[in-house]
Amino acid sequence: AIAVGDEGSSEGDEEEEEEDIPEGISDLPPEKQQAAIVKKSLIMLTVGTALVLLFSDPMVDVLQEMAARVGVSPFYVSFLLAPLAANASEVIASQYYAAKKTRKTITVSLTALEGAAAMNNTFCLSIFMGLIYFRGLAWEYSAETIAILLVEFVIGIFVQKKKMTTLEGVLVLSIFPLSLVLVYVLEMLGFD
Repeated sequence: AIAVGDEGSSEGDEEEEEEDIPEGISDLPPEKQQAAIVKKSLIMLTVGTALVLLFSDPMVDVLQEMAARVGVSPFYVSFLLAPLAANASEVIASQYYAAKKTRKTITVSLTALEGAAAMNNTFCLSIFMGLIYFRGLAWEYSAETIAILLVEFVIGIFVQKKKMTTLEGVLVLSIFPLSLVLVYVLEMLGFD
């Protein structure tokens, strides 16, 4: 079993968890290091925002075209591929933390992924429902909404545990493909 969320750490863990300071600013005084980090962060956020604005519309077009060529609903293609693109930064950061292989960094890694997933699902679902309500659109998404809420509930139960077995880890990994199956089954049963 893997312990998650245990605050106790060994002396070896503390040595591996030192902050990584970029080479160019490591010799600066702390105030100037902080200013340099903030400046670099703002530049990276600006560049990232510009890239999102530049590539989001073409990405939607590509996903729709892929769905048309495969002959499936655009929902299934976007449900599989959009999270990979949207959450790439969280996955990369979590891999970086998990690679240190300490209890604390693995906990940080898993917590970041869980938080990002819950926030993305909740935020997107609320925007989606707000658009439907305020624009008076037809409600045709019961199956998808049920699947999202059920996945959030099930993951919420799993993340409350202090230890997770390999079997439970496999179950968590299987939730994503099972949620697609759930949407398909619900649509076949007549849920819009």
